[in-house]
Amino acid sequence: MLSAKEIKKLDHEIALVPIRKSACIEALKIVQQQRGWVSDESLRDIAEYMEMSAEELDSVATFYNLIFRKPVGRNIILLCDSISCYVMGYKKIYQHLQNRLHIKFGETTADARFTLLPNACLGCCDHAPALMINNDLYRDLTNDSLDEILEEYK
Repeated sequence: MLSAKEIKKLDHEIALVPIRKSACIEALKIVQQQRGWVSDESLRDIAEYMEMSAEELDSVATFYNLIFRKPVGRNIILLCDSISCYVMGYKKIYQHLQNRLHIKFGETTADARFTLLPNACLGCCDHAPALMINNDLYRDLTNDSLDEILEEYK
């Protein structure tokens, strides 16, 4: 069931668009912001409120890589795997993350501290390799700088 706070935010977003369904991405983001991810039950509740089928909304939710359909860690690592990052050392960074955190793409650390996800482009090809943790962008990565960066997140 959607909370009163979520409904208030949804109503605000719906008022900004001419067709109710047009606010479905914002609706998913609102619920995810409150709950950390979008469960099947939450998806059905959002779909009903947005006057669309759960299947329609799920197709939107699964298209966008920043809508999480399963629980994630407190900190989301988006590792850029674009061609620029690949050429500039992406493989070393990914291997270091795997060894350090003991997870692969799509997995969450045992302590729920990090979830590791691939990202097609972070828009900083001139400073590759790069990654984002939550909303923080890190560029020109090395294994040493990565170790320091990871220590900042609890």
